[in-house]
Amino acid sequence: METYTDFAGVYAQIMQDIPYGRWEKIIHRIFRENGIKDGLVLDLCCGTGEMARRFRSLGYDMIGVDASADMLQEAYANGAEGILYLQQDMRNFELYGTVRAIYSTCDSINYLTKEKDLVKVLKLVNNYLDPKGIFVFDLKTVHFYRDVMASTVEAQNLDECSYIWENYYDAKKHLNEYDLTLFIREKDVYRKSEEIHLQRAYTLAEVKKAIKSAGMVFVKAFDEKDGGKVRPGTERMIIVAREKGK
Repeated sequence: METYTDFAGVYAQIMQDIPYGRWEKIIHRIFRENGIKDGLVLDLCCGTGEMARRFRSLGYDMIGVDASADMLQEAYANGAEGILYLQQDMRNFELYGTVRAIYSTCDSINYLTKEKDLVKVLKLVNNYLDPKGIFVFDLKTVHFYRDVMASTVEAQNLDECSYIWENYYDAKKHLNEYDLTLFIREKDVYRKSEEIHLQRAYTLAEVKKAIKSAGMVFVKAFDEKDGGKVRPGTERMIIVAREKGK
């Protein structure tokens, strides 16, 4: 079953609480701290292009990569001027050259359910970064999947759709399954659509190991909400890694 197909058309409505503004400020600050004030930047797993448009407005030349044609269609519909969009799986993405920085938001990296795939993506990132370029990405934590989401069910009626979002977490495998059932309004009827999303929870130690295995340098990790240290109660952590000689 494919993901981000019908979901793409109602994504903005269902995910309206995503803190894009906060993520923009955090990533932009990290860029400035590392002297990246302009140039070419990659939004890896760009989705509907919300973050890419924000960084384009900040003066960066943007590339957006996403595996979902439906999500990229939404990105084009929302305005693609100044952004090059490429439909590619993050595990095999290819660029025409290197970029100054890469970022990935909205727990996209959690979709890499195998450690070998995480290392593979990090190796590609390292390959396509300029010397000492920066990679910024976020990850939902074990605590979030196990203690916050766990076996919860969310249902809501919205203007253009209704949905049921069921969660199942396998504590042994650290895998979380989202079963999303959509009822999308089409004139006077609702069309049912189903998607299954699978994500993995990584510990900070596992992430550091993967970064090292990929030949990158771990810079720092912090709590997305308050900027403090990653701790047992952290729900989403932000990781910063640096390119090391190819």
